[in-house]
Amino acid sequence: MAHPQAGSLPTPQMLENLPKLISDFFLLTPDPSVTQQRVSFGTSGHRGSAKKRSFNRNHILAITQAICDYRKEHKITGKLFVGKDTHALSYPAELVALSVLAANGIETYIAEADGYTPTPAISHAILTHNRDGDALCDGIVITPSHNPPSDGGFKYNTPNGGPADTDVTKWIEDRANAILEDGLRSVKALPLDETLDSAFVHQFDFVSHYVEDLPNVIDIEAIKKADIKIGADALGGSGMAYYKAIKERYGLNMTILHDNVDERFAFMHLDHDGKIRMDCSSPYAMRGLVDLKDDYDIAFGNDTDFDRHGIVTPKGGLMNPNHFLAVAIWYLSTHRKSWSDDLKIGKTVVSSSMIDRVVKSLGKTLYEVPVGFKWYVEEMYQGTLAFGGEESAGASFLRFDGTPWSTDKDGIIMALLSAEILAVTGRDPADIYSDFAKEYGMPIYARIDVPCKAEDKAILKQISPSDLTADTLAGEPIEEIITHTSGNGAAIGGLKVVAPNGWFAVRPSGTEDVYKIYAESFKDEAHLKAIQEEAQAMLQTLFERHDG
Repeated sequence: MAHPQAGSLPTPQMLENLPKLISDFFLLTPDPSVTQQRVSFGTSGHRGSAKKRSFNRNHILAITQAICDYRKEHKITGKLFVGKDTHALSYPAELVALSVLAANGIETYIAEADGYTPTPAISHAILTHNRDGDALCDGIVITPSHNPPSDGGFKYNTPNGGPADTDVTKWIEDRANAILEDGLRSVKALPLDETLDSAFVHQFDFVSHYVEDLPNVIDIEAIKKADIKIGADALGGSGMAYYKAIKERYGLNMTILHDNVDERFAFMHLDHDGKIRMDCSSPYAMRGLVDLKDDYDIAFGNDTDFDRHGIVTPKGGLMNPNHFLAVAIWYLSTHRKSWSDDLKIGKTVVSSSMIDRVVKSLGKTLYEVPVGFKWYVEEMYQGTLAFGGEESAGASFLRFDGTPWSTDKDGIIMALLSAEILAVTGRDPADIYSDFAKEYGMPIYARIDVPCKAEDKAILKQISPSDLTADTLAGEPIEEIITHTSGNGAAIGGLKVVAPNGWFAVRPSGTEDVYKIYAESFKDEAHLKAIQEEAQAMLQTLFERHDG
């Protein structure tokens, strides 16, 4: 059930106390003997809260030194690109990271004039420089994605442009925690007042580098020629300057909304749980843009680091992320004529089965992976995966020539793709999806978060098919129980239970004391609710059995 204030603007009392938050970042120190205060890389880097001692100066010192040590051990000697989003902790975290990078003699490139850099712009910069140069480049992105204003995040992108794989993050995590346990004695760091004057810190025009290259991945000319009216909601995030540059460079009929920085995010509508969260896939958080849907031919928003997209159309309002992924896959597969027919289509195990049906109708090969964009990186880097998408509204795809554009999620090109689809086909993407529903059935998809103990989360990470004793799901026989994906054989970190007309998947949250249930029904709402309730009952029985 949604919070009673979900979809409304926050009251002044709900806004973050920024001076205290920054003070907590610098003054509170983590205790590495407390699990919740250690460095922990989830599906997309280390995230935490300064006031909970899980994202503080010491964490950044330790993680950055660990990255320096990793680079040295693996002979990565090229440029290191650093980007930050507009969360309040991102700038101080950047300063601390730069102090370590400069002290370690690493040639580091940051945005001009203390600017902000979207996650995809870092990936794009890494790939283009590694394509043209000799020494391998890599990157750091300072962002907790769409998390609340109090949070901070820090992730490492390897020379293939994408988020580091689990073997890399485990190395960095272990090294960073060892550094914390040793009292930071192995950290090299310059005083903050010397850092920005260091000869190792350089400014880089990420905006022009990215925007000038866009015609190689998006049919910008078609969008301009159609003169469709576009609403681009920057949600106060790191891509504000990018949308402004795109509008001016290509002469698009685009209105840019919320293109100012407010680290409290006071303009955001409250999410389903009453929290401020910059989730562009949430109808509650996106209430402001949804209310303007009739003012534009197509509108879209992005989360704070611009790696996710939310598509708003006059007919469909805010599209379910799964719906737009299906439309995008269909459109790209039928309109990128130079792409090889052998290219695979990537989907996470918790994404809608509608994608399976669309991919099958196109005669394409489905590549199913666990949650986390990192599972797509190597395939996209090699150019064998045309498209990779996540149920949480993150995706990327290849250039027109079949080479990689970004190997991290790119909310900018996905947003612009919605405008290209409308410009080229003359159809609202939501209208296109309605055709899929008529042909394949209308799925009902939902994700719910269920509170749980840390011990329960640990059980879920080690779960096996034999741990569940049920043989039916919502009145239908269970066809399979999956703990590893068919695309790359990797562990889900939970499990998926599949019946003829519905399924559920469960996995523990990497940052909150909840587990997530993803469920879908090709029947009706009652069937979906039955799937969700039975899923929780199965898991509760499992937890009680372990407790006993």
